[in-house]
Amino acid sequence: MKILVINSGSSSIKFQIIEMPSERIICKGLAERIGIENSSVHYENEVESKTKVHALQNHRDGLEAITRLLMDKKVGVLNSPEEVDVVAHRVVHGGNKFDRPTRIDRHVLDEIKRLSMLAPLHNPANGIGIEVSSQIFKQAEQIAIFDTAFHQTLPEKAYRYAIPKKMADQNHIRIYGFHGTSHKYVCEKANDYLGKSSSKIISIHLGNGCSITAVRDGKSIDHSLGFGPSNGLIMGTRSGDIDQSVVFYLIDSLKMSSSEVNEMLNKKSGLLGLTGYSDLREIQQAAEEGNTDCKLALQMTAYRVKKYIGSYYAVLNGLDGLIFTAGIGENSNVLRKLICNDLETLGIQIDTKKNEQKSDAILEIQKGESKVKILVVPTNEELEIAKQAHALLKKA
Repeated sequence: MKILVINSGSSSIKFQIIEMPSERIICKGLAERIGIENSSVHYENEVESKTKVHALQNHRDGLEAITRLLMDKKVGVLNSPEEVDVVAHRVVHGGNKFDRPTRIDRHVLDEIKRLSMLAPLHNPANGIGIEVSSQIFKQAEQIAIFDTAFHQTLPEKAYRYAIPKKMADQNHIRIYGFHGTSHKYVCEKANDYLGKSSSKIISIHLGNGCSITAVRDGKSIDHSLGFGPSNGLIMGTRSGDIDQSVVFYLIDSLKMSSSEVNEMLNKKSGLLGLTGYSDLREIQQAAEEGNTDCKLALQMTAYRVKKYIGSYYAVLNGLDGLIFTAGIGENSNVLRKLICNDLETLGIQIDTKKNEQKSDAILEIQKGESKVKILVVPTNEELEIAKQAHALLKKA
């Protein structure tokens, strides 16, 4: 069975064709910097790789460029769209409707679109991915894997907001949590690596979107993102945690509309708002060259993560492992060092030299005397998505 996995982020599309159940990766790639200058598509099959620069204005452009590469006569791996049996989509927000892998029909697609108001950077892109792939891969089963599903194990004391209970219940207002596919995958990998049947882990997913999860014995028990994927850590274009009084001030005193505030907090804030850059690679380079705004942005980002590590250490009542994952978490030794410095009282001690190493496998970066394992765990959301899609079809 050939499964095409489409993983649409806020400014990127990761994709893989995976043969199941063997889990053989036939090809993979990434369309990145969508809607930003110098966007491109990286593509790799089992024998060669290439990068093509494209003007990717939106996610539809990205998906169409990816499809052309998949069926390219020289580097493609498909002779026709009929060779794809399943297209499995990462969908960020499932609301209270979807807590497991789901076959996509018109009703499901409409519900995904309806939830776009709660995930404005992601669900619209997820919907486009479903629509475009349905037009191209007409014979394939379309399946949605929801980021919110992993966090269904949050206890009520963690997921409930302190607002009128009746209003919250009637309108399904609660913490849903996101990046669940990634957190689930890396925590399972870490548990296997640590050889523990029970564990206390903090998983830090750092990409253009960022989140942190407290995981006990493989189950999410607290999480930084909430009703929508906007709060918590500082992100590429999202502010993360902000006093709601600021929102009221922007609307009441500065006369901004709610939609203008929403767009500002989701698309013009975070690292972009602090520095003018949303790509951490550019921020690190500018910081090295003396840009004080970029230096401060790195310090603020690390400081916010530190605060969550401290609170989740308390929630878990201890810690076995600290995981860094996703594009920034796996590649930025600068940010990892800033986050882990001065956490010795929690048993977290980073080894600077180990932190500078790179590996395609799990990498330990703690000092020998550190009580907590610090692990860089490469995420593979696409493989996790394929596994869940395949398991759904096996049940049928």
